[in-house]
Amino acid sequence: MIAGLAWLNEPCLPFDRTAAEAARRRQDQLTKPRGSLGRLEELAIRLAGLQGKPMPAADPVQILLFAADHGVAAESVSVFPQSVTNQMVHNIARGGAAVSVLAAALGARLEIIDLGMVTDPGPIEGVRSERLGPGSGNIAREPAMTSEQQAGAMNAGRAAVERAIDGGARLLIGGEMGIANTTPAAALACALLDLPPADLVGPGTGLDAAGIAHKTEVVATALALHATPGSTPMELLGRLGGFEIAALTGAYLTAAQRGLPVLVDGFIVGAAALAAVRIQPDVRDWLLFAHSSAEPGHRAILEALNADPLLQLGMCLGEASGAAMAVPLLRLACALHQNMATFAEAGVSEG
Repeated sequence: MIAGLAWLNEPCLPFDRTAAEAARRRQDQLTKPRGSLGRLEELAIRLAGLQGKPMPAADPVQILLFAADHGVAAESVSVFPQSVTNQMVHNIARGGAAVSVLAAALGARLEIIDLGMVTDPGPIEGVRSERLGPGSGNIAREPAMTSEQQAGAMNAGRAAVERAIDGGARLLIGGEMGIANTTPAAALACALLDLPPADLVGPGTGLDAAGIAHKTEVVATALALHATPGSTPMELLGRLGGFEIAALTGAYLTAAQRGLPVLVDGFIVGAAALAAVRIQPDVRDWLLFAHSSAEPGHRAILEALNADPLLQLGMCLGEASGAAMAVPLLRLACALHQNMATFAEAGVSEG
C-alpha cells in the first residue's frame, strides 16, 4: 500500500434496498401506467437507494474539474500544444468554456483544481492550486507518477469530494482538462481491460488516420514498458495514468465510501472510473453513466462496467460537459417522482 492511502481499504456504503423498494412502490402508485416513464422511473429508484431516502433529490450538483499536463505530449499525440491546458484553465475560470456555461446554466457548483501544468500559472482567481509537479512523466519512456505524486493526486480527489459533501452536494460530476490526456486514458484502459491499443485509441482532439496510428504505437510502447504481468490496478494507475486521472479515481472511491452518487462523463473520466472499480468493485454501485462518448475506447469501458449511458449525443469534449448534459434528466426524474399525484390522491381509478 502506498503511504498516505490507507483509506483505500475503507468499505463503500451499501445500496439502501429498503429506500429503493419504497420508491418503487411509490412509482407504481403514481397516475400513469406502470413503467410508462421508462428509465426516468429507474433513475428515481436508483437515486433513492443511493441516497437512502424514498424521495431522492438531484441537487445540489457539484462539478470537480481537475487539470494537469502530461509528459507524453512530447510524443506528438495531440494536435494542440501543451500551452492550451493553461489557457483553457483560465478560460474555464473566466466562464468561457463549455463546462463553465453548463455549470452556470444548471446552477451547479464548479471547482477547478490545478494538479500540475507544465508552466506554473501562479494564482488564478477561481482555481485551487494543488500542484504535484510540471505535469506527469512521459509514459512512453518512464512512469507517469512517483508513488508520492500518485498519493497526492488521489488524496486531492478525496479532499475535493469531502469539501463537496461538507457543502451539501447530493450529486457529483468529475471532469478533466489536460492536453494529450486521451493517451494515458487509453493506455490505462488497455492495461485494465487487457485489450490491444488499436481497440481503444482514437482521435482525441482531432488526429487524422496517420496521427491515430502513431498514437497507437505510443500507447503500445507504454504498455510494453509498464503493463507487466501481475501488475495491480493501483500500479497501473501510477505508471500509465496522470495527475487528474488519479485524482478522479480517488474522488470516485471517496464518493462511494461517503455515499455520494456520481454522474460519470466520457472516456478519460471513464478510465478513472474503471480504475476505481478495479481497486474496489463496490464503487460501481455509485456510478451513473451520463453519455456514450464518440471517442471509440469509451464503448469498451462502458461494456466492461455493464453501463447503459443515458445519452448519446456524439460528444467527445471532456471537461465534464457530457455529464452536465444529463443533469436535467435526473432532476426531472426526481421532480416526477416527488410531485406527481398517486391514484388515491387524484381520485383516479387504477387499471
